[in-house]
Amino acid sequence: MGVMNRFMNFLGLQEEEEIVEREKFPAQEEEIETPSFEPRKNQRGSNVVSIHSQKNVKVILYEPRSYDEAQEIADHLRSHRSVVVNLQRVRNDQALRIIDFLSGTIYALSGSISKIGSNIFLCTPDTVEIQGSITEMLAEDSDYNRMR
Repeated sequence: MGVMNRFMNFLGLQEEEEIVEREKFPAQEEEIETPSFEPRKNQRGSNVVSIHSQKNVKVILYEPRSYDEAQEIADHLRSHRSVVVNLQRVRNDQALRIIDFLSGTIYALSGSISKIGSNIFLCTPDTVEIQGSITEMLAEDSDYNRMR
């Protein structure tokens, strides 16, 4: 039973004191004890990591008016916030410069960028994963507008 006691001690189901008591008194009948389910104390320090590491997840909606505001969007991405960028109020040349700047920022942060509408982009840091696409909806939308 020595191996079994060591194994149970390793799993934390039995304390060492119980093992010593049993070995000192071998004449007594061994009772089957149910292990106590007390929280195990970590002796080396706290290695507990919260599953919910980000409590306040924010999505920023941004509608820049000029290229100068691209750095503010990049700062949000660096702070691990997702940003929806609406470029409909910016000239096309300015919009291209903003997208180029954000693409470089996203590449450096290992994030991703997705087009979710006409001149609307979703920029996410590496902590956010984007699944699916909206291309079918855009195609249906344009078909609907043609029928009108």
